[in-house]
Amino acid sequence: MSTRDLVRTILGGVALLAAPALIGAPPQAPVKVGFVYVGPVGDSGWTFQHDLGRKQMEAALKGKVTTQFVESVPEGADSERVIREMAQGGAKVIFATSFGYMNPALNVARNYPNTIFMHATGYKTAPNLGQYNGRFYEGRYLNGVVAGKLTRSNIVGYVGSYPIPEVVMAINAFTQGMRSVNPKAEMRVVWVNSWFDPGKEREAALTLISQGADLLSHETDSAAANQAAEEKGVKVFCYNTDELKYAPRAQVGGIILTWGDYYTQVVSDVLAGRWKSGSVWGGLKDGFLKMAPMSAAVPKDVQELAKKLEAQIVAGKLHPFTGPVVDQDGQVRVPAGQTISDHDLEKMDYYVKGVASRLPGK
Repeated sequence: MSTRDLVRTILGGVALLAAPALIGAPPQAPVKVGFVYVGPVGDSGWTFQHDLGRKQMEAALKGKVTTQFVESVPEGADSERVIREMAQGGAKVIFATSFGYMNPALNVARNYPNTIFMHATGYKTAPNLGQYNGRFYEGRYLNGVVAGKLTRSNIVGYVGSYPIPEVVMAINAFTQGMRSVNPKAEMRVVWVNSWFDPGKEREAALTLISQGADLLSHETDSAAANQAAEEKGVKVFCYNTDELKYAPRAQVGGIILTWGDYYTQVVSDVLAGRWKSGSVWGGLKDGFLKMAPMSAAVPKDVQELAKKLEAQIVAGKLHPFTGPVVDQDGQVRVPAGQTISDHDLEKMDYYVKGVASRLPGK
């Protein structure tokens, strides 16, 4: 054998030995994904729905991700500590699921440029911080239509968490829907200044009922308002979760928030290297929320009307804040023939006509 043939034989053997490593490279370790929750996971409510989304995403990306969560994290300094510890622990994607986590997430994102941060319901972004929210006001408008048809006292009560634009626009959308079918109906609001405080939520619900409200809605995370409605024999709309088990006679409808598809998409984009920062605001059309089933207490014609209007919202033919939109002091906020911009929605700090209560500080 010549020297040249010997070299060819040796190199050929090396190539054969190396081939398996080139074809079957070792799989990458699963990516760590963290979630920060403002309340306990429990079995209903805002945090429960986000946790369902986490589980759905983990199942859909089985073997590619591992997840962790910390529940009942107060907004502010504590949340920044928890978010930072997740990043330090190797989480490559972190979902901060409450409005008050916005600035803490932004602060940590600056120090961890290779980690992706996603913040729910806020408005700030950064190169590695995205923002997402749902157009829950669409469902609130439809609930308001049903409430306007059902109320006998013409007083509807709303248990509010914090007077931030997201919640204010929900109250206003509900009122817009209610007044579109019943101009005599009015909305009353009691704030609890908490996302999750069953005691305060129950007290607020009972206060509204004592003021004559025969229907309730809420923007808080427990089912306390629903349970109070069940006890007192008034009707109620669920929020976040289908809370029928807490108010089997009282619940007439509501909205259910769904996050699993979105979480799966975000993490899939990160894994594929195609994630980009930005703001996402998804509505009924996008599957960020769905309408809870209406009970038999809702007449068939009212159910049909609500479903017709839902189809119009999905098709882009109906917007809850198409003018004229007039505030409770008589000022025109959206002229006739115009539709409110997302920018103005995100800073909404007034009640529309039909809300009897006053915003704190107004």
